[in-house]
Amino acid sequence: MNLAVTSRASMLTLFHTTTISITSSANTIPLPSRQPMDQNPKRVVVCGGGVIGVCTAYFLAKKGAAVTLIEKSDVACAASGKAGGFLALDWCDGGPVESLARASFNLHRSLSAELNGPQSYGYRPLTTLSLTVTESDSNPPSSSTPSKSSTVPSWIDGPIRSPRTIGTPETTAQVHPQLFTRTLIARAVKDHGAQVVIGKLERLELVGGRVGSVVLEGGRVIECDSVVLALGPWSGKLEVLSSLCRVYGLKAHSIVLEPREPNSITPHALFLSYYPSRGGKAIDPEVYPRPTGMLYVCGMSAEEEVADDPEEIRGKEESIEMLKRVAKTVSSHLGEGGARVKAEQACFLPCTDDGIPVIGEVPGVKGCFVATGHSCWGILNGPATGAAMAELVIDGNSTIVDLKNFSPARFLGRGKV
Repeated sequence: MNLAVTSRASMLTLFHTTTISITSSANTIPLPSRQPMDQNPKRVVVCGGGVIGVCTAYFLAKKGAAVTLIEKSDVACAASGKAGGFLALDWCDGGPVESLARASFNLHRSLSAELNGPQSYGYRPLTTLSLTVTESDSNPPSSSTPSKSSTVPSWIDGPIRSPRTIGTPETTAQVHPQLFTRTLIARAVKDHGAQVVIGKLERLELVGGRVGSVVLEGGRVIECDSVVLALGPWSGKLEVLSSLCRVYGLKAHSIVLEPREPNSITPHALFLSYYPSRGGKAIDPEVYPRPTGMLYVCGMSAEEEVADDPEEIRGKEESIEMLKRVAKTVSSHLGEGGARVKAEQACFLPCTDDGIPVIGEVPGVKGCFVATGHSCWGILNGPATGAAMAELVIDGNSTIVDLKNFSPARFLGRGKV
């Protein structure tokens, strides 16, 4: 498993802190306009109600396709409902995902303007800090905390060292991932005629090497011209993809806190190098205040077998307790008496062995497309993935992002790791 690729924290060791100046004209990408309704629109089934599937369904429907979204449980019930929602313009620079990430960051701005993102789903630019935190056996009061840089807000009153600004409101932002995903699918249904069906995909039916329909558990058949498999880590359970490459799940834990004084928490995302007491191994948790008044803390990830039902995913008690320790060590506003724990949760991030998403048509199966493997960058890269996939399915080619590096055909002849 290539953790150097799947971990945002490891990217910080490669990340250059030079601020990139952006003019307002570069901050947005024009959104595709609604296409005239075709009397015989292309019928596309999108399997998966997470951010990748929903973004794909949204842009497909906007291009005039007749879209049916299939979801086993509920929209944004897995990682897209339990992720941090952190967005970064340039943190993927120098790697294969650079163009996708930059296009998607700017599409997030465009979508926010179109969908009233600040009110609808908590879109906002924010400052991002890197901090080193060393936990002690007894948490010191703020009076004994080492002196801080003026860049560190007052609510961060724990034993921090080496503060650095690694993102500005021009280069980092956030959304509430569940609200973003559900806002987008609601707009696709209301304005563009998409349909949502709750059901479990059982198999694809092929006719002459081309997708002809999907069959749901219970026998329901939905005829289609194309299908997009955007099932996150569950994509790897389908034979059409598992025979080609490995898609696995990285289980990540998180907690959601409700501070008693939410107005004292400023919009600063925190990336921590956290050293537990008594010489424990360093970890890399992340902290995201949200405009809803809640605060999200995540980390403690490891590869694990993906549960069949996303509703049954539970976090490990020791991992959840570690995140609570992180929160109260970083800030007295986040410990007992300062905040209530609103959620303790875990989700699976979809990963590939080469650390690159799989986006494109499956070799040898006409009309069968896949979009998965985005690891910790799924929320960031959802819009550009969806827009590119819509172009590929409808027009046969993507112009917003060159998908060559993401093609599933790259695995032909390699064999699975």
